[in-house]
Amino acid sequence: MTLLGPDDVAAAAAVLAGVAERTPVQDLTGDLAGLAVKREDRQPIGAFKLRGAYHAASRLTPERRAAGLVTHSSGNHGRALAWVARQLGVPCTVVAPDDAVAAKVAAMADLGARLVRVPADRRESAADAVVAETGATLVPPYDHRDVIAGQGTVGAEILADRPDVERVVVPVGGGGLISGIAAALRGSGVRVVGAEPTLAGDAAASKRAGERVRWPRESVAATAADGLRATVLGELTWPHVRDLVDEVVTVDEEAIADATRRLHRAGVPCEASGAVSTAAWRAMPPEDRARRTVAVVSGGNVDPAWLARVLADGGRPVPTSG
Repeated sequence: MTLLGPDDVAAAAAVLAGVAERTPVQDLTGDLAGLAVKREDRQPIGAFKLRGAYHAASRLTPERRAAGLVTHSSGNHGRALAWVARQLGVPCTVVAPDDAVAAKVAAMADLGARLVRVPADRRESAADAVVAETGATLVPPYDHRDVIAGQGTVGAEILADRPDVERVVVPVGGGGLISGIAAALRGSGVRVVGAEPTLAGDAAASKRAGERVRWPRESVAATAADGLRATVLGELTWPHVRDLVDEVVTVDEEAIADATRRLHRAGVPCEASGAVSTAAWRAMPPEDRARRTVAVVSGGNVDPAWLARVLADGGRPVPTSG
């Protein structure tokens, strides 16, 4: 396949102008001094997913949009597509796994999405069934060229705002965000580093193996970073990760909780998935932390029960809410 590049991302940026927020790159202080973060929690739906969802939907013909939009999502992509559908005045159905965070499911419903709840390993087939039944168009959460290009606008903004950046650290779930950012930064000399939970370490394993590695569902489901619970990279995202991403590192649940506490103290209200990139930066050796680095805070739609335990905890691993 042909990998996306800066021109594809620039075209997506033109579509997203006036829709997606141009979120700030913020320098942190205190115990996170030396790190800058890209604040995607500042998007209207609280996460970067708005970019890819709107770009993909906008490229459909009016007739196809009118038949409705469908996706499968544990939260942020579904919320984004519901928001997009409301803006466009079209129906939206989200197939959500049974283990999705309750607050995220409620947010999708509040935006008018019709919800279909299924076990996590049935969400893709259930979404396909909705498409067959309704004639609506599937907008997948990551494995789609228009979605990837839209997410890549995060990287283009980082490079424009911080032209001297040396490294960008990106959370990895299905790979849409890091694929888009790597496409935007292609040829720039900026290193792109992925970060994912140890419990959902399929991307790191795939990089080591040179082929896609699927992670056990029971392991992935146990991470607090619910937005990163994909079991395997997508067919389109994998070549981007393989060829354009320098490395993928993993961080444990204690490190994710610790980074979440530190970011909240710094005034960055991240969710667990959004803290993974900061956790990865903190785990790097001092000489790497000295490089000019931007960590992407991918979202701020945190599970309130989990966050309460994190903020009250003294540094021990914090279990998920189940």
